[in-house]
Amino acid sequence: QVQLVQSGGGLVQAGGSLTLSCAASRRTSSSYYMGWFRQAPGKEREFVAVISWRGSTTYYEDSVKGRFTVSRDNAENTVYLQMNSLKPEDTAVYYCADSDRSTVPRRPGEYRYWGQGTQVTVSS
Repeated sequence: QVQLVQSGGGLVQAGGSLTLSCAASRRTSSSYYMGWFRQAPGKEREFVAVISWRGSTTYYEDSVKGRFTVSRDNAENTVYLQMNSLKPEDTAVYYCADSDRSTVPRRPGEYRYWGQGTQVTVSS
């Protein structure tokens, strides 16, 4: 079992920045990727970004490319999501998740452990 504890988030004005953190209690030999998802009220959970624990693979959803950056600290088992130029449509609960898939996972069903979620609200 892997526990993911999220921190960060909050309220910010449009154009502002926030950084989310996701600390894993441990990494297993099958932990290949850490992903970020978000879910707005009344909408399905959607993929935001993903990073590999090994190598340098990252992948972003089109609407956040150039604004969001995912990074990791292997020594701390922590993944970050730096969010810049935030827009009101970025408002959602953000989740981090761990995947044991060997190819880049972009669907919720490809992840096995989830963080508790953190609210990000962007005011216009």
